Amino acid sequence: MGETTDQGTGQYRGYIILCSVLSLIVGGVVGYFIPHPQPSMPIVVSIPLPTPTSLPTPTLAPIRVHVSGAVHHPDVYELPPGSIVQDAVDVAGGPADLDRINLALELQDQQQVYVPHQGETNPPPPVSGGASDGGESAVVLVNINTATAAELETLPRVGPVTAQRILEYREANGPFETIEDIQNITGIGPATFEGLKGLITVQ
Repeated sequence: MGETTDQGTGQYRGYIILCSVLSLIVGGVVGYFIPHPQPSMPIVVSIPLPTPTSLPTPTLAPIRVHVSGAVHHPDVYELPPGSIVQDAVDVAGGPADLDRINLALELQDQQQVYVPHQGETNPPPPVSGGASDGGESAVVLVNINTATAAELETLPRVGPVTAQRILEYREANGPFETIEDIQNITGIGPATFEGLKGLITVQ
């Protein structure tokens, strides 16, 4: 009787051990095939660095230069900053006596460039005036009552024909009473007078 009980108990324990082993095996197999959640990767947010903006380059204003004398087109011209006398002569054109001019001289705003005629004696200074020299006070006014034809031709838009008309007008009518009277000359209208009124006088 006692042996039967021991045998039953041994078999029962054997079953328990067998079941335990089988449970471990089944649990391992099931655990192997069940997908495991992957560890979440940290989200990296890249913030672009601000692009440095370059400061705007200041734009220099052009300089205004009065070109007169032995040029085809005497007038007031706008030239880039840093221009030289050579640039002023090129833009106005003309058969000039270039040996008496410093073509490499850098120009300034409100200057006058006088290009001498071939063989001209006692011409005005090649370059005069300018903002750094006092602006308007540096401008030498042309007296239209006493100026010669060559002096009158230094004025913008006054060529040999117009200068001769001014001389003939003075001979026929006497001196000009006001600078506005120069508009009585054929070829000098309001637009031309606007460019002349700051450069002429009757005194």
